[in-house]
Amino acid sequence: MTTYTAPTRDFLFVMEHLLDAGDVNIDLETLAAVLEEAGKLAAKVHSPTNRTADTDKPVLARGQVRMPVGWGPMHRATADGGWIGTSQNPDYGGQGLPVLVNSAVLEIFCGANMAFGLCMALTEGVIETLEHVASDDLKQRFIPKLISGEWTGTMNLTEPQAGSDLSTIRTKAWRDGGHYRISGQKSFISFGDHDMSENILHLVLARIEGAPDGVKGISLFAVPKYLVGEDGSPGVCNEVTPVSLEHKLGLHGSPTAALSYGDDEGAIGYLLGAENRGLEYMFIMMNRERHMCGVQAIGVAEMAFQHALAYAGERVQGTPMGHSPGTPIIGHPDVRRMLLTMKAYAEATRALACQSAAMMDAGETNSHAQAESEFLTPIVKAWSTDVGFEVASLGMQVFGGLGYMEETGAAQYMRDVRVTSIYEGTNGIQANDLVFRKVLRDGGATARRLLDRMSQYVNDMDVSAEPVLKHLQSRLEIALADATSATESLIVAAEDEARYVAAVAVPYLKLMGIALGGFYMVKGVAVAQGILDHGSGDEEFLRTKVSTGHFYVDHILCQTTGLTHTITQGASVVASLKHEVY
Repeated sequence: MTTYTAPTRDFLFVMEHLLDAGDVNIDLETLAAVLEEAGKLAAKVHSPTNRTADTDKPVLARGQVRMPVGWGPMHRATADGGWIGTSQNPDYGGQGLPVLVNSAVLEIFCGANMAFGLCMALTEGVIETLEHVASDDLKQRFIPKLISGEWTGTMNLTEPQAGSDLSTIRTKAWRDGGHYRISGQKSFISFGDHDMSENILHLVLARIEGAPDGVKGISLFAVPKYLVGEDGSPGVCNEVTPVSLEHKLGLHGSPTAALSYGDDEGAIGYLLGAENRGLEYMFIMMNRERHMCGVQAIGVAEMAFQHALAYAGERVQGTPMGHSPGTPIIGHPDVRRMLLTMKAYAEATRALACQSAAMMDAGETNSHAQAESEFLTPIVKAWSTDVGFEVASLGMQVFGGLGYMEETGAAQYMRDVRVTSIYEGTNGIQANDLVFRKVLRDGGATARRLLDRMSQYVNDMDVSAEPVLKHLQSRLEIALADATSATESLIVAAEDEARYVAAVAVPYLKLMGIALGGFYMVKGVAVAQGILDHGSGDEEFLRTKVSTGHFYVDHILCQTTGLTHTITQGASVVASLKHEVY
């Protein structure tokens, strides 16, 4: 198996040269040191457990999930290093670094071991939600324990009858003195139970007795696995019981549990915020997790690329055209095409995810930046996860027949990353969120502002010294014009028939991902070429940046025109089909 190597140079290049959102509130030397240390931990501690957890899965025995060998020490090493609290409030033990840095660290950890990275992402989402809506007392009791790694966190939304439609939630709550009692069933709960930490804090959606029907009657509760004292120390077991573990296609290291609440008197829970505003509060966590979903997939894409690249450089099969016998398969043009596709997608999605995270940081004080981060979130979630699956599939193809064999490990990346397009809202839901809540709700203002800023950069590009940049500039102009045209067409279509917009929402999201990712790839070429022209920098890295950017433009960015046709012309055939046709 290939040892994971963190793409630290690419992160630093993106953060120093490509981002549009203000300054990163950390100097590059410190940033490099943080990413370097994260990479070391990922390679030495996280990566070795990734393959073993795929085969030696968590097990449920006597009401307790037991994790594979090595996972407890891995969690402890990660927590002791302060990695769970990189962007969390220092008042509770966090490091207070930008979300941008946290996003990069999470990608590194998920590249080495996505299942373990998921546990970290969930815990950080719980912390974020508590910071916004919990009482001061609950913050003091819970957040330090989560940041220290003594506890981990989960989100409990789904029920057997309530998947994406949370209006049908049946889990109930009732007042009992200074707290509430919770009773019901939750399913598909990632890390719903395990033995890596001494306690688990579940954020649970439930309906208080007498509350209105639908989403307006849902409240949010913090429910610990073990009841806690005033000092936060764990006590007796609360009525939260794992009843089964799901049998999944992949991501086997992550125990996905069905949980039963309140089989006797009711599990004790603590109301977060006001009654009946639970779904609103849960979206604090869900939006952060959606960004993290994209980051998880980018990490897996990077690892799948590294794995395929190493194999292609060693495997001898056939004689590539123009090469001598004995040349590894990396000499075959189609293998090179696949590897370049994998690399280009990983770099484009990484840059876009970093931009989204930087906007989250800037959004603390800038409403336009906040609106842009919200606009980018469904794109990062859906486009990156679709791309992650495509990259992992290409990695299997590079391996050929051996890629279909579990022994090589290539198939695991595809199995693991597949769920990222499904959980935290399927990618179709993300597309609807993008068009209806992010484009149409503000009349396209945020989309126009973003595309105008990018177009202005393209117009100002100096291509006189490097004629080859003229081609990239021209193709990017077309892609941004495609994105603008598609956006305006949706706004017009929504005035007549909303279902026509929904019918092309997924192609629209894909178009936006490709176009916005293309902006950062072209900008990367311009920056890298400029540094090379001045005779400075890491020449090999920069020349590879230039080549990968050129490939992206001619093999991926050019897809925007076809997608625009689909968006402007292809809605009616989908929206007007009758069920009988199928």
